[in-house]
Amino acid sequence: MTLYGIKNCDTVRKARKWLEAEKIDYTFHDFRENGLTADTVSQWVSMVGWESLFNKRSTSFRELSESDKSDITQDKAIALMVQFPTLVKRPVLVKQNSILIGFKAEQYQAWFA
Repeated sequence: MTLYGIKNCDTVRKARKWLEAEKIDYTFHDFRENGLTADTVSQWVSMVGWESLFNKRSTSFRELSESDKSDITQDKAIALMVQFPTLVKRPVLVKQNSILIGFKAEQYQAWFA
């Protein structure tokens, strides 16, 4: 199981703290430091859709050029998330062929029940 995010994100910190408190083993992948591949992002998009994964409320999105922000398609969203990993909603928890976006303790509790 892998938790993807950036280490200084408050929501990622909460998810990590919850997993550790529940004694659940996971690997942490900091996508700011380690990046993301187009294959990884494409796989996530195939599971949850690009709209669920692409964070239009992020600072990174606001800093994009107007041409990057307009007419976003799935392919364009994937390319932007690979180029600017902080456009990915965080955290992303991947367990086998399942994926969970964001962190809510109740959601995590139900997922591991």
